[in-house]
Amino acid sequence: MGLNYFISALFWLATATLFVGLYKRTQLWRTGQAAEFSWLNLLAIPKRYFVDLHHVVAREPYIARTHVATAGGAVAALALVAVNYGLMLYSAPLNWAILGATALMLIGVFFMWLRRRNAPARLSRGAWSRLPYTLAAFALGLIIISLPVPVISGSVAVLALLLLLAGSAELALGIGLGGPMKHAIAGLLHLAFHPRQTRFNGQLSTALKPLLLDEIALDGITIENEQYGVNKPSDFKWNQLLGFDACVQCGKCEAACPAFAAGQPLNPKKLIQDLVVGLSNDEKSGTTDANFTGSPYPGIALGEHSGSMHSPIVPLLIPHETIWSCTTCRACVQECPMLIEHVDAIVDMRRNLTLTQGSAPGKAPQTLENLRQTATVGGYDRKARYHWSVDLDVKTIQKNQAVDILLVAGEGAFDMRYQRSLRALVRLLKAANLDFAIMGALERDTGDTARRLGDEATFQMLAKQNIETFNGLTFKRIVTADPHVMHSLKNEYPSFGGHYQVFHHSTLLAELVSSGQLKLGKSAETRKLTYHDPCYLGRYNGETEAPRALLKSIGFEINEMERSGLRGRCCGGGGGAPLTDIPGKQRIPDIRIQDARSIGAELVAVACPQCTSMLEGVVGNRPEVLDIAELLAAALVADLEVEGLELKGLELKGLEIKASVAHD
Repeated sequence: MGLNYFISALFWLATATLFVGLYKRTQLWRTGQAAEFSWLNLLAIPKRYFVDLHHVVAREPYIARTHVATAGGAVAALALVAVNYGLMLYSAPLNWAILGATALMLIGVFFMWLRRRNAPARLSRGAWSRLPYTLAAFALGLIIISLPVPVISGSVAVLALLLLLAGSAELALGIGLGGPMKHAIAGLLHLAFHPRQTRFNGQLSTALKPLLLDEIALDGITIENEQYGVNKPSDFKWNQLLGFDACVQCGKCEAACPAFAAGQPLNPKKLIQDLVVGLSNDEKSGTTDANFTGSPYPGIALGEHSGSMHSPIVPLLIPHETIWSCTTCRACVQECPMLIEHVDAIVDMRRNLTLTQGSAPGKAPQTLENLRQTATVGGYDRKARYHWSVDLDVKTIQKNQAVDILLVAGEGAFDMRYQRSLRALVRLLKAANLDFAIMGALERDTGDTARRLGDEATFQMLAKQNIETFNGLTFKRIVTADPHVMHSLKNEYPSFGGHYQVFHHSTLLAELVSSGQLKLGKSAETRKLTYHDPCYLGRYNGETEAPRALLKSIGFEINEMERSGLRGRCCGGGGGAPLTDIPGKQRIPDIRIQDARSIGAELVAVACPQCTSMLEGVVGNRPEVLDIAELLAAALVADLEVEGLELKGLELKGLEIKASVAHD
């Protein structure tokens, strides 16, 4: 019985230590800014853990099964220990149940150990490398004390207690001292109080949250730091700080990051861990990143940066160029098994740098000034946006004119290369006999680039001007060939009162082909084709099937690259990255074109003007890059009338009449 009492005492000591550590960590989280939350979301943790989180973990089956065995066995064993030893029941049947649960945990730990023996480069080492041993010690200790009493001798009992002490220290001290096991508590709480609750309702949640600039200015209230973005760790919302602590340092974000792959000074895993380093109240010297055991930012040594809760993040803790390397592609968010929002954090920090210091690098400042002065990225005359359409007999919408579809071209309309894609799209819309119109001089930039660069004020100015313009027109739907335009209008304008039906051209065209309203033949192309998923169409808006359906409808076999669909690799064109132009060892579009070369693709189909521009900018021998609209227009079935007969590519009197479409 003495052993049982000792184990009961150890259980309550470990529990008390855990709660003291949790209280200390909670105080750090609470230093952050207020955030909306509901305590009832604690009840949603089981569903979010076993469904919403584990479907991400399950992308790597080995790790998923290992985690189920380790975590599932540990939770079950701890619950049984709480009942049997916490309540001092000392029941033999409960001991056998503990034995079974702990055996399951030990099996999982074994496979964790095997994984760590040949760990991929993305995994952090250090304390994470000791985890299989401390967890194994805890499991072995529990197994020994769960055996029938006659089996346990004095020396075996001492061994069991030592093993339990080692394992319990990892579990109980982990949260307070910031050890690896802090993710077990922080992760569960993060699922309950996640900043994007709609992610758990089966919805995509990708729109940035607006700063309340106008409301504060109108009320004459002094704007707090949080309204200018994030300068210090304490400027983040408290539930964002909690989310940073949930990181398990698996490095899946690192492996997916296009900037890291290109050798730019960004590693999303280290960025999150740097923010964790900032969760310190040591204002004198701060805490440094010297103890980080993962991959550093390319080209930046460890130990040169430090931070604390109330010290500026940039450049003391995170280098300036790191913040500006991000393409906002959300590949890191897509891969994160803990559902951490890396991009939100980066844009929050950019907002502070841009709004308070005007420190965006490269061509970004000039671009932002162009947007403020001309409502175009390049500083162009807005009337020139539709010069490409003057010979196409396309209506320009008038305030007293109702149309079904409003075609919004976006900034790509100023680029001579993308004008070919827009002309092809117009031909397709006409072939389907749609009632559509362009905007002409009424069209402004949506503000997407300004927002990703952190200039929330310019974005809001453009958004409100555009909403006023749209609300003065009569149309049913908006269609655009630019996913960045679509994302802004569809997902971000509603926060400012702009509610519209917005479609990407691939979605609309797929519907027209499916209904038979748009008649297409088979493409004459014989080159091997692959399709590149734009980040703002796929990850941001979930559209991956319509472009593929269109390509298949005209006879293409799609040869998928290694990374495609929602896990597609970025072209490097988002987030203002081409403007900030942070150097690396290679260019992101070069990596993407190499993906296409590696499968022998001779033709890359795209569905975004920025992807077209970035991929066509790759020098040397590369596949041809064509927009989906161009490929479809070349396969249009033209109606020909011969002697009153309507012929469509039919053979008449031995003469085959084929549809042909001239290339602009």
